[in-house]
Amino acid sequence: MKYACIWLGLFFLQILASEYWIKRLNRWRVVQVQKSYGLKSHIETKSTTPSMGGVVFIAVGLAGIPAAFFLADGGSLRAALFLLLPLGAAGIGFADDWIKFSRRSSEGFPSLYKLYAQIGLTLPWSAWVAFGEGVSLCPGLEIHPVIAVPLLFLFAIGMMNAVNVTDGLDGLAAGASLVSFAGVLLWIRPDGAAMSLALAGSAMCAGFLWHNAHPAQVFMGDVGSHFLAGLLVALCVHCDFLIALFPLGFLFGLEIVSVAIQIVAIRKFNRKVFKMSPVHHHFELSGWSETRIVIRFWIIHAVGVALGAVLVQQTLVLGVWK
Repeated sequence: MKYACIWLGLFFLQILASEYWIKRLNRWRVVQVQKSYGLKSHIETKSTTPSMGGVVFIAVGLAGIPAAFFLADGGSLRAALFLLLPLGAAGIGFADDWIKFSRRSSEGFPSLYKLYAQIGLTLPWSAWVAFGEGVSLCPGLEIHPVIAVPLLFLFAIGMMNAVNVTDGLDGLAAGASLVSFAGVLLWIRPDGAAMSLALAGSAMCAGFLWHNAHPAQVFMGDVGSHFLAGLLVALCVHCDFLIALFPLGFLFGLEIVSVAIQIVAIRKFNRKVFKMSPVHHHFELSGWSETRIVIRFWIIHAVGVALGAVLVQQTLVLGVWK
C-alpha cells in the first residue's frame, strides 16, 4: 500500500509541477527550435512548443525521491550517491538546452564538447562505483573493477545519447522510459531504495506523459532525456544487474544503432539506409502518423523488454546463484 501511495504522490506531483513549469516556459518563450534540415511537418507544428520540460524531473526527483526513501524505509547514503549520475547528466542536458535557448538555435554544445562533458561526469562516477561499491553483471556475478569502469562508462554515455535521439516524437522517449522502469519493477523486483528509485522513475514518466503525449504541450529537452538515461543506468547498477540494461534499453538501442548505420552508410558508401535517422523519422517519411509510430514503438519496446528479460534469465542467470 505504501508503494502505491508513493507512486501516486510522485505521479500527481509531476503533473502539477509540469503544469506550473509549462506556464513559465511559455511566458519566457523557451521553445524548441527545430533543425532547418529536419522534417517540414515538425518545423510547421512543433516550433512553438516549449522545451526544457525535463527540468521538472530534477525538481520532483530532489523533492520526491528522498521522501520515497523515508516512506519506504529504504533510504541510504549509498542510494543517494547513485543519484549523482542522473543529476549530473541532467546538468549537462540543461547546459545544452540553455545554449539552444539563448542563441535561438537548434544546435547546443558542439558534439565533441558535449562528449567531453559526458566523459567528465561518467568516468569518475564509474570509477567510484566500480572500486568503491562494486559492479555486478547480474546478482552473484561481480565484474573486476578494471573491466567494470570502461564497461559502465560506455553503458552510461551510450544510454544518455540513445534516450536523447529517441526523444524525437511526442511521448516516445517518456513512454518507452515508463516501460523500462515498469520492467525493473516487474522483472527485477527491487526492494528498499532501489524500489523507491524505480517507482520514482515510472511515476515521473507517467506524469510527464500527461503533457507530453500527442499533441505535446512540452518537450523534455536534453535535460530530461539525460536525467532518465542516468536514472535507468544508476538503478540497474544499484540492483547489481548491469546486463539488464540490454533488454530495458531495447528501443533506445535500436534508435541509436539506426543513427550509427546511417552515418556509416553515408560516409563509406555515399548512400542512405533510412530515409532519415533516427529510424522513427524514416517511418514518418514513409507516411505513418506520429501517433501510430509512437504506439507501435512502445509495443516493440515492451515486447523487447519482455523477451530480453526471459533470454537473460535463461542464459546468464541460470547457474549463477541457483
